[in-house]
Amino acid sequence: MREKWECQVASVAPSDQFELQCIPMGEITSRLNELDPERPIACLCHHGARSMSVAVYLVERAGFECVANITGGIDAWSHERDPKVPTY
Repeated sequence: MREKWECQVASVAPSDQFELQCIPMGEITSRLNELDPERPIACLCHHGARSMSVAVYLVERAGFECVANITGGIDAWSHERDPKVPTY
């Protein structure tokens, strides 16, 4: 849900428990085929508003079932989970 430049500035680190995809909000409809509806999806943006819109779209319009929004976005992630992630 974040723009490419945002992912370059600050990002969570992918792990063996999840993969990370940077799909800007404006591209979500044209890139739906990159998402597996059988896998859980967590949406993340700067503060949580864009990602909430995308999460709602994925569930209500695109038929995805296991979708979560990361409340507070990457900013909250940096403050609450990983202070090594830069804020912007």
